[in-house]
Amino acid sequence: MAHQQTTADSAVPSRRNDHGSHPKKRLRASDVIRKISQILGELLITAGIVLLLFVGWELWWTNVEADAKQTEAIHDFAQEFQGPLAPTAPADPANFGEPVVGTAPGYGKTIGIMYVPRFGADYTRPIIEGTDAGVLDTLGLGHYGSTSMPGALGNFAVAGHRQTHGAVLDNIHTLVPGDKIYVQTADGYYTYVFRNNQIVTPDRTDVLMPVPTQSGAQPKESILTMTSCNPRFGSQERIIAYSLLDSWQPASAGPPSAIAAQVAKANGKG
Repeated sequence: MAHQQTTADSAVPSRRNDHGSHPKKRLRASDVIRKISQILGELLITAGIVLLLFVGWELWWTNVEADAKQTEAIHDFAQEFQGPLAPTAPADPANFGEPVVGTAPGYGKTIGIMYVPRFGADYTRPIIEGTDAGVLDTLGLGHYGSTSMPGALGNFAVAGHRQTHGAVLDNIHTLVPGDKIYVQTADGYYTYVFRNNQIVTPDRTDVLMPVPTQSGAQPKESILTMTSCNPRFGSQERIIAYSLLDSWQPASAGPPSAIAAQVAKANGKG
């Protein structure tokens, strides 16, 4: 009887291998792991595509949208501007006396246009009242409402993006001392000369003081301060560019010759 039991047992296929494991269960576990790996891989690819699309939107599409809005703002300003589009004045800017200083418009309204030859022959950007996202993300250069207006003693300060939303100050780091920056308002043209730049931390609001970084000092000069993020693809710092008012001329005198072609183009005459 013992011999028969042994024979019967040997006729039954073993459900375990030499190590006592279950091959079918091990196969199922490997299938699950492979399936999870496949899903994770697909998710990573999808995330990569989404990230690339987001970067493309940030670096390209936001610029396209902002350029369209800024072109519209420039067009609207140009349509209301009263004055010749070609120089009519003698070269001596002292003939025009003290600069006329305008009144700041309401939020989101256009103060004027900035021309910076160093940034390219076609660089023409609107200056808008306000510095929140509603202005900077679409309309270009934003004016800090707590600072002066063009031509006034003190600090006329503006902000702008570098790589996105129109990239209005993308090349701020290329300015060199002596470069001219032109601001056109309804009253006329203000010519500033770049002096120097400074890298500061984001909390340095003292750069917006009437005399930048000098608390309590009384301004004796008309300063243009431009602020933007630094480095170009980051925001850990701020780059500040300072310029001094060199001359001004009323709208009736026509634009400075250096920007006459750009002014005409902004008015649809170029």
